[in-house]
Amino acid sequence: MFFRNLTLFRFSPAISNDLDRLDEALGDHRLRPCGPLEMGTKGFVPPVGRGDEAPLTHAVKACTMVTVGGEDKLLPGSVVNDELQRRVQKIAEEEGRKVGGRERKRIKEDVLNELVPRAFIRSSRQRAYVDKKNGWLVLDTSSRKSAENTLTQIREALGSFPAVPLAPEEGPRVLMTDWLANGNLPAGLALGDEVELRDPASATGAIAKCRRQDLDGEEVKEHLRNGKQVFQLGLTFDERMSFVLGEDLIVRKLKFLDVVTEELGDSHPDAAAEADATFTLLTLEVERLLGKLEEWFGLPRPAEA
Repeated sequence: MFFRNLTLFRFSPAISNDLDRLDEALGDHRLRPCGPLEMGTKGFVPPVGRGDEAPLTHAVKACTMVTVGGEDKLLPGSVVNDELQRRVQKIAEEEGRKVGGRERKRIKEDVLNELVPRAFIRSSRQRAYVDKKNGWLVLDTSSRKSAENTLTQIREALGSFPAVPLAPEEGPRVLMTDWLANGNLPAGLALGDEVELRDPASATGAIAKCRRQDLDGEEVKEHLRNGKQVFQLGLTFDERMSFVLGEDLIVRKLKFLDVVTEELGDSHPDAAAEADATFTLLTLEVERLLGKLEEWFGLPRPAEA
């Protein structure tokens, strides 16, 4: 249940009250099986447990987790085009005529109607939780598109959910470059062993990526002297978690260190108790980190809905 990435949105205190009906609202938006001629479906699935009777939310104190599930048919375009071309060529050979655009379109529809029901189905799961006390929507993904799709599902279920992207008052790229170049890291924060540096002068500027490297070394400093800035930076927070922070303020490669995971223990009576303990620990640790991100970069919580 530990998240591996954090994509973040914020919402106002007024919205927090509306989230009390989240479990009820999701009931009409459960994931249903993909129909024979459908390419995909999306809906909510239980974050903990399985079956139609399992709840669609899992709450600990002010934090509530949801999971958006998906079923997508795997039908490569090349397979459709190959079958279409085979049928068009067969008509040309047997009937001695050229297939027009309208007929070609009809043949393609026939191909899809035959192949879609036989396509393999790929299942997906996207976890997220809302922190009603602090106004965070936290998604376990580094993909902005996936995050937006999940946010759309929540909005459709609630009717409205005006969570907004982060609006930092301090430029992340400038601040992280200062951390790396001058060692001006906030208390509790330490450099990791990964960085991505880019020349900000143009979109096609030089890029330097370093992994498993001493970030205080001369090679990194030389890139900084040549004008490159930090776009992603490996960090350790309070010796409890490591991650890579991007200039988009997406937290990637999140890993809780042994001192955290050892606090879980292994004496949980059942799966539900273990899920409660893990989610509690996750949200407490992430709450501390997000509070610091809010402080370092100036991430205001919306005042109104």
